[in-house]
Amino acid sequence: MKGCTVALDHLDGREAAAMIVDGRLEEFAIDVPDDAPPQAGAIFRAVADRQMKGQGGIFLRLPDGDSAFLKQVSGVVPGQRLLVQVTGHAEAGKAVPVTTRLLFKSRYAILTPDAPGVNISRQIRDEPERSRLQQVAAAGMQGAAEQMGLILRSACAGMEDKMIAEDILLMRELAARLLADTEGGPDLLLDAPGAHHLAWQEWITPVPDEVIDRSGAFRDLGVEEMLDALRLPVVPLGNGMTMAVEPTRALVAVDVNTGPDNSPAAALKANLAAARELPRQLRLRGLGGQITVDFAPMPKKDRHLLDQSLRAAFRRDGTETTLAGWTPLGNFEIQRKRDRMPLAASLPG
Repeated sequence: MKGCTVALDHLDGREAAAMIVDGRLEEFAIDVPDDAPPQAGAIFRAVADRQMKGQGGIFLRLPDGDSAFLKQVSGVVPGQRLLVQVTGHAEAGKAVPVTTRLLFKSRYAILTPDAPGVNISRQIRDEPERSRLQQVAAAGMQGAAEQMGLILRSACAGMEDKMIAEDILLMRELAARLLADTEGGPDLLLDAPGAHHLAWQEWITPVPDEVIDRSGAFRDLGVEEMLDALRLPVVPLGNGMTMAVEPTRALVAVDVNTGPDNSPAAALKANLAAARELPRQLRLRGLGGQITVDFAPMPKKDRHLLDQSLRAAFRRDGTETTLAGWTPLGNFEIQRKRDRMPLAASLPG
């Protein structure tokens, strides 16, 4: 199956979405259970609680007894009301990570309060198109450019001026309404997008060749079988090579195996295959935090090839990731942002 297909369906009575590129699952989203912690993108009115000087931040009170943690703050005092946005998934028993730098996102526009300036996605390289979008942006931000910034996303390319302008206006109205809502106790002001809305808003590249929105779409496209494979620790890499991905409480352990091939080139071949596949597996499984990879043993002189492959693969992934490098014991350490709920928790087998 060639091309890009986005499927909108339901699993366990909840909205779910999948993006399949050339027959392979590349993205998956599902509405989280009702008892899940707040998800990335949600905006709250929070109340400052207590400072944690050793951790360089302050705890905040959210509704329903939840707590949040805001890093690197100054001038915030207990009892102060703040508008904050969730930046990632919180593990059980931990405070929700938040920021005061709010983003109001749609498919075409991102509004940035208190960060003035108009920017066009760097993925749009055609100069006449950039010039056109610059004019649309300037008109759309008239009267607000000194208080808010605007980023026009890559999905704007080729779209009508009117559609983009309407999107900018909706984001401006939403931002103005929420930014004025600072009185009262902890409250949810804007929930994180549901799975179907998230697919429309974020799955911009590649541009879908087809969007299927009906019951049974997952079954017909084999999405359920693809999800079953993600519940297994072992990932086939071809020619008998495998990679095991196993989350623990402390970290995500990854082990690369060459399989039956014992030739001198087998280790590098398996390691390069694992490097290309690892970002996709972490993304679809919803795994982040500290990741320790035990690559197949290979000469140190080949490590630079593996380093290059890892950098390229994680650059395409888009999630905030730090490649910490090799440890004295020969493992490779990675720190990846927890940007979503783990698949094992959001969709138990």
